[in-house]
Amino acid sequence: MKLVEVELRRIRLPLVAPFRTSFGVETDRDILLVRVTTEAGTRGWGECVAGGLPLYSAEHTAGAQQVIREFLLPRLWRLPEVTAHRLEPALAAVKGHRMAKAALEMAVLDAELRTLGTSLGGWLGAVRDRVPAGVSVGIADSIPELLDAVHGYLGEGYRRIKLKIEPGWDVEPVRAVRERFGDIALQVDANAAYRLPDAAHLAKLDDFDLLLIEQPLADDDLRGHAALAARLRTPICLDESITSARAAADAIALGACALVNIKPGRVGGLLEARRVHDVCAAHGIPVWCGGMLETGIGRAANVALAALPNFTLPGDTSASGRYWRRDLVTEPFVLRGGHVEVPAGPGLGISVDEAWLDEVTSSVERLGPAS
Repeated sequence: MKLVEVELRRIRLPLVAPFRTSFGVETDRDILLVRVTTEAGTRGWGECVAGGLPLYSAEHTAGAQQVIREFLLPRLWRLPEVTAHRLEPALAAVKGHRMAKAALEMAVLDAELRTLGTSLGGWLGAVRDRVPAGVSVGIADSIPELLDAVHGYLGEGYRRIKLKIEPGWDVEPVRAVRERFGDIALQVDANAAYRLPDAAHLAKLDDFDLLLIEQPLADDDLRGHAALAARLRTPICLDESITSARAAADAIALGACALVNIKPGRVGGLLEARRVHDVCAAHGIPVWCGGMLETGIGRAANVALAALPNFTLPGDTSASGRYWRRDLVTEPFVLRGGHVEVPAGPGLGISVDEAWLDEVTSSVERLGPAS
């Protein structure tokens, strides 16, 4: 497969409601989309999950666009034949920038599988045609507001509730949700907001029978997570710390986690995400698919990944309406019986709403081999 053009498109998409975490409040998303066009005219889409600011990780939207343009694409153009498997080693000399690489890999893989007439789920090894959906609930202004939000999501049929927490917003909100809604599947996400000396405080969460506490400490503190795990009954799940299959193996060996959240963008793409899945499966560590407020493009990839056999917990694979009044895809993801369906069409299995895409586009950059 030969590529003749790569389009880097920035869009600004408003969220249904502000989403607050320990990183701050988002009211819209500055998103980088990647579209590749092959010599045969087939197009493939990718979505970069980096945020507008380098707060979740070192990557951010503008930086990802620059890295793709100046460092990744020149290596891609040198390839005599472009496939997802060939892309990975070709880009390995560029250190880091996993989210930028993942967006380019997704677009190439989408085009490749559309050419072959193969769905992404089938290619990855999916064993289900639908996956259970959880929802992530941001930090609210008050406990009554939080309870109203959780009540609404449970009413929609979500199978699991994840609460964002931070110092000062942890034990009491969790207590309130557990007391109000009883024996629901409940977990919390700290986004690295705590430190090991907070262990005694975090141990108070043990009273609420949580599925897990996600990434309580800094991403580079595996030893701290191992020490914390020895002091908590609540299982620790790692997110930001897991940047590759090797990182997953190290964390497991150190006893730093009992579960792993897999995000394709965070680990450098779907190929590496599958490797993380396989490493965890080999060690008996359950995984689930996290979300980064993706549009239907990135969500299609996440849902296909979440259909692999070791994804045994509901992921952040919410319906499109959780975040967007109007998604970028012509057939938005919807919740049916607490599940979302895995796209069955070739590639990502989605079609982009081109009219809406043009409305929310802020810039377009088209690049070719001679650029």
